[in-house]
Amino acid sequence: MVVPIILYGSPVLRKYSAEVTAEDDIQKYADDLFSTIRKAEGIGLAAPQINLLKKVFVIDTTPLEDDDLTTEKFSGIFINPEIIYKNSKNIIYREGCLSIPGIFEEVQRPGKIVVRYQDLQLKFHEEELDGIKARVFQHEYDHLEGILFIDKINILRKKLLSGKLNRIKKLSKT
Repeated sequence: MVVPIILYGSPVLRKYSAEVTAEDDIQKYADDLFSTIRKAEGIGLAAPQINLLKKVFVIDTTPLEDDDLTTEKFSGIFINPEIIYKNSKNIIYREGCLSIPGIFEEVQRPGKIVVRYQDLQLKFHEEELDGIKARVFQHEYDHLEGILFIDKINILRKKLLSGKLNRIKKLSKT
């Protein structure tokens, strides 16, 4: 089911998410996240963005076309994810967020990571990610920790964005 996306300014986006357990309705989480991301035409969506404080997010890079970081399409659900290794070589790339509409800024992140996560059956996987896969995974993972991409931008840029951010904040209260 498509659910509303929580906007910047909502306290839920700043909270730490709880682990997903076998007792949770994991299939509903997956269905809601995938339905919502597809409707919004995004490439990543974390549970806190749909007002669910659980450690789960989805990625679907299908909407990207001719992106310089994209070498292959990447889609999946990531439950109780962890980043277990970050390459020291950082890459700067423009990011946006469905919870912060209309704002795109350059963010520096490791270009390669190793991650561990569970699938819908709660089976563990370990994978090395790079390019757009690493970028989106880290962005969505941050949401589970209450971190937004604007927390990672230059303080001067953030000041310049304060008017736009305040307008989004007002929308989140309506």
